[in-house]
Amino acid sequence: MNTAEKLAELRKRIDQIDASLAPLFEERMGVSKLIAEVKGAGNLAIVDDDREQAVVGQAAALVGEDVRGELQLLMRTVLAISKERQRKTLFSGDVRLLPPPRRPIRGDITCAYQGVPGAWSEQALIKLFPEANRMATEFFEDVFTAVKERKAAYGVVPIENSKTGAIGETYDLLRKFGCYIVGRTWIDINHCLLAPEGTGLSDVREVFSHPEGFRQCSRFLHGRAWDLSACRNTAVAAETAAKSAGGRTAAIGSRRAAEINGLKVLAPDIMDDAANRTSFVVISPEPEYEEKDDLISVTFSAPHRSGSLCEILLPFMAAGLNLMRIESRPAAPGQYRFFVEIQGNIMDKGTTEALRHASVTCEYFEVIGCYGDS
Repeated sequence: MNTAEKLAELRKRIDQIDASLAPLFEERMGVSKLIAEVKGAGNLAIVDDDREQAVVGQAAALVGEDVRGELQLLMRTVLAISKERQRKTLFSGDVRLLPPPRRPIRGDITCAYQGVPGAWSEQALIKLFPEANRMATEFFEDVFTAVKERKAAYGVVPIENSKTGAIGETYDLLRKFGCYIVGRTWIDINHCLLAPEGTGLSDVREVFSHPEGFRQCSRFLHGRAWDLSACRNTAVAAETAAKSAGGRTAAIGSRRAAEINGLKVLAPDIMDDAANRTSFVVISPEPEYEEKDDLISVTFSAPHRSGSLCEILLPFMAAGLNLMRIESRPAAPGQYRFFVEIQGNIMDKGTTEALRHASVTCEYFEVIGCYGDS
């Protein structure tokens, strides 16, 4: 018997085993549904940690040590699916995950961003709302305040960089202010070393930038005996360098910031990664979404026990939804809140069902936007 024949024979045995497992699995799901009905009638919790431990232990005792770990994993997966089946039985009603969408605001509008003219956030705003009035604010929180108090129709804030990852403060403020994400765009971050006219590279002693700017240009800065002074953003850094006397200062920022502040580009494109990009989101006090949108952001907290995060994510896997990103943020000592970006649309029935089933496994669950890329 050659290799192909041996493989075909073994696969045939696997098919026979699977054919035996399928009806047993179906029977187990049927019993799980009956258990859900009993729990519902008795107002009992779906999760029973002691029972789960016993089930896993009993099954593990039936096999050899060489496959015991794999069987424990299998049984925990089966238990998670069983609990999902019970949740479908008990929580199949219509639960609104997002308020009805408002119509996008057009015309003479004001949009807020953090920084001063020349900031990357301003450039994202110009790309998204080229005709809008631009409201410059000092801090990220000021952007959210302006939107929440209806002083600005929208706000534009960074949420992720392709090199340094998530902007944690933005996630925290989304939850704090109860704003919704209604759009997103990416901006290529082409950092340059900027300096006043007459300043040479050998003259520089102090460089201003946002801490992210320093991190994104770490290779260029390595080995240079310069003082690195942090600013609120790169545009403020350019403004500071332009006002400094002595011809010893420079800034890391954009070409636009150089033009606005009368600086020259001393060294172009000094980023570690030539593909360096930052994602900016549009925030609003109310949700806006339509059928063509293909991204959903949710935030939730998981029960503090083994396997709880896997259980929350299981409905997304079962529905075939792709998770684009997951971030965790501290909520309290020893407690974390998760933010997940999902490929899908809130108006799709299957997606909504997956979100609803995930929500009932959480201590807290909220959809913070359905939107698309611009």
